[in-house]
Amino acid sequence: MKRRAQKGGEKAPLIDEDYTRWKSSIAVIYDWFTNHSLVWPSLSCRWGPQFEQATYKNRQRLYLSEQTDGSCPNTLVIANCEIVKPRVAAALHISQFNEESRSPFVKMFKTIIHPGEVNRIRELPQDSNIVATHTDSPDVLIWNVESQPNRNATLEVNNFSRPDLVLTGHQDNAEFALAIGHSEPFVLSGGKDKSVVLWSICDHVSTLAADQGDAKSPGSGASNPKPSAEGPTVQARGIFQGHDDTVEDVQFCPSSAQEFCSVGDDSCLILWDARTGCSPVVKVEKAHNADLHCVDWNPHDVNYILTGSADNTIRMFDRRNLTSGGVGSPIHIFEAHTAAVLCVQWSPDKSSVFGSSAEDGVLNIWDHERIGKMESSAVTERETSPPGLFFCHAGHRDKVVDFHWNVSDPWTIVSVSDDGEKTGGGGTLQIWRMIDLIYRPDDEVLSEMERFKSHLPTCT
Repeated sequence: MKRRAQKGGEKAPLIDEDYTRWKSSIAVIYDWFTNHSLVWPSLSCRWGPQFEQATYKNRQRLYLSEQTDGSCPNTLVIANCEIVKPRVAAALHISQFNEESRSPFVKMFKTIIHPGEVNRIRELPQDSNIVATHTDSPDVLIWNVESQPNRNATLEVNNFSRPDLVLTGHQDNAEFALAIGHSEPFVLSGGKDKSVVLWSICDHVSTLAADQGDAKSPGSGASNPKPSAEGPTVQARGIFQGHDDTVEDVQFCPSSAQEFCSVGDDSCLILWDARTGCSPVVKVEKAHNADLHCVDWNPHDVNYILTGSADNTIRMFDRRNLTSGGVGSPIHIFEAHTAAVLCVQWSPDKSSVFGSSAEDGVLNIWDHERIGKMESSAVTERETSPPGLFFCHAGHRDKVVDFHWNVSDPWTIVSVSDDGEKTGGGGTLQIWRMIDLIYRPDDEVLSEMERFKSHLPTCT
């Protein structure tokens, strides 16, 4: 399997006991939950655009990767998902799921034969039908998934789909670190060459969106892309040097496509500003005690940055307090995972909430505003909860390699795990939404319970 999925410890702890306890309680802790067994592990999952709204459920695109063993090609998968609206799903249906079943709410719509494993998928905010992917190469690939033809992944083993754009600039493989700007169509990448590379695809977005899959070269303008066997190429806008080891993740500042951050195997967190040159603005040389795997920038408050590491912790930094050199001074260190943290992401629904997933098979939901507050805990699978932790999704049976909050459907998450040999290979995709009694303010919950207490059975 991928090196990234194995870092941070020799062996992930057994999670069978946690999983068994979790399974017995899903009917009461989830408003909606569905499980989809995958033939091949998925290293990345992302929500696409919502395309239909109905009375009881909405339909939305979902982007997935398939990491095969080489017997058939790797693919970028576009699925259609039915997202059940809040308080519609039946508890009985939720509790009767089978780990090996394929969800009726997830239907494969299209496959794109990808030239190599799809390590990362990122969608363009300006047009979520356009996505960027990372594979084991120096290039970033751009796809219009709507206009790309559906390909047969079994028969056309060597006949790869042709990307709409190829972004060049790395000198070595760039496998995981990938981001797209919130405010402008800029693409950011990091790789084994220890560099962070920035591209602008502003000149190509309108052509990419309008392209219906013909052979014309998408885009024109200052970068003058030229057709090639792999697709038209776009040169880098800037190459930023400052890391001393592989760059593992990158993220744009939500308010500026010129500001971004990166983390890597050198334990560094670096802040950059393209307007001031290609050198670090701030370089925290000891942000964690081990390799950094992931980073995310708060979309609600641009002062807060999250990092996750092979030291099993998540750290929250205030960029106003960061200084170059020495040991970083996080606002808080979040400790609950028992293996390397692989993904962190702020919630789009509440500014203080974020999720973290790890090799221990758990996806934790945190609220940093709860730290230091005395309140009832709704944490599942834990007798005592670390500060800030208020929910544990323990439905995966091996490392949770990626997850994504749904912007169109509040508090809904898609998560994927690489199940490996423990469950006979393959992977698991789950879509879930915790019951709202867990995250709503206590006074609202108590008021609602008071209104409905007459419907509850009484004990004699």
